[in-house]
Amino acid sequence: MFSDSKKDKQQDGTSIQNKIAKGTKIIGDFSSEGDLRIDGTIEGNVKTPGKVVVGKTGEIIGTLESANAYFEGKFSGKLNLTETLTLKASAQIEGEVIAQKLAVEPGAIFNVTCVMKTAIKELQGGPKTKKTA
Repeated sequence: MFSDSKKDKQQDGTSIQNKIAKGTKIIGDFSSEGDLRIDGTIEGNVKTPGKVVVGKTGEIIGTLESANAYFEGKFSGKLNLTETLTLKASAQIEGEVIAQKLAVEPGAIFNVTCVMKTAIKELQGGPKTKKTA
């Protein structure tokens, strides 16, 4: 009568979604194996291998580590992404950003020091060619 496919998806983390609603404030570390939508406020460290969406009323003060982040709201702190940072016109980002790709709509506030992933590899002494005599 009931399918186990839903349980399997939740166990492997592909369909797990968390939501911090408007008016909710979390102080401390937040960790998840799935995607996250924030319409409230988190003051602390946020870590997930998935996608983080910060709505217009959402705010993160602290650090964020994830694959992708999509901002309509505010962020202040250190942002470390393995993939893409997307900023809508209402986004306000301050601090440090490390990302592979960046998409910014006109009107977004992006007051940060930013390092793109490809630049990190070069700075860390990426592939070097050997000279032979």
